[in-house]
Amino acid sequence: MRFRFMLRPGWLGLTAGVLIFAALSFALLAPWQFGRHADKQAQNQAIESSLHGAPVPVEEVLPGGAAPGPEEEWSRVVLTGNYLPEHEAVARLRTVHGEPAYEVLTPFRLTDGDVVLVNRGYVRPVEGTNVPDYAPAPSGEVSLTTRVRLDERDGRGRPGFEEDGHLQLYSVNATTLAESTGVDIRPGYFMLAAEQPGVLGALPLPRLNSGLNLAYGWQWLAFGAMALGGLVYYVWREAYPDRQRAGGRRSAREELTLALREDEAAPAAQLAQRYGRGR
Repeated sequence: MRFRFMLRPGWLGLTAGVLIFAALSFALLAPWQFGRHADKQAQNQAIESSLHGAPVPVEEVLPGGAAPGPEEEWSRVVLTGNYLPEHEAVARLRTVHGEPAYEVLTPFRLTDGDVVLVNRGYVRPVEGTNVPDYAPAPSGEVSLTTRVRLDERDGRGRPGFEEDGHLQLYSVNATTLAESTGVDIRPGYFMLAAEQPGVLGALPLPRLNSGLNLAYGWQWLAFGAMALGGLVYYVWREAYPDRQRAGGRRSAREELTLALREDEAAPAAQLAQRYGRGR
């Protein structure tokens, strides 16, 4: 009977809200942040390994034209072949070192005939947002040291378009460039390292830090636990109001209630003496 108050609409709404928030915190938000932390840790380890390991031929990492996955990303590989500058594009709306940039994307034909996408680095826009003039890719056969990257995804699926005499893309994506040029390009792309043939402004590597995702994950767990704890506390207060001040000073209402209870149990003589009757 003490807990019948929880069937009131207000309490039902409060209980449902707290349980939903706690469930989201424990099952969705905290795991999401822990997952992002794990992804960053894996990325850091892959970058560190690539810094110390020697580059290997691309076929050792991606045999048979396989699409790269998270395990292969950031691996250092060597590409041998020639650039296809006639199918070049630029990726727009980029930021490098906190400033606007375009990234130059040039298909590259390997000696076995496969075509891959090479990100030659970045250039800064001129006159506001115009693509600047930049050095062309070298002709003839060259060997490139690159890093494997996964294709970026444009959530809106926007195709390439021509502007200022350049094919422009919203994401660095081999499939999008292939659809815009008609050239069959292997999935994924390859980020050109500094001092390589055809490099422009070499793209920086991500910082090797884990960020705050781990702390955010623990915070969501704490928020969920606090919400449940708060609900239990207020239910207890409502169900046992006479125990709220146990061991402490009684409120005026409690003093009055206690006095009335004593009056009901006290003999008439004690009442007369207490209130001065019969004097």
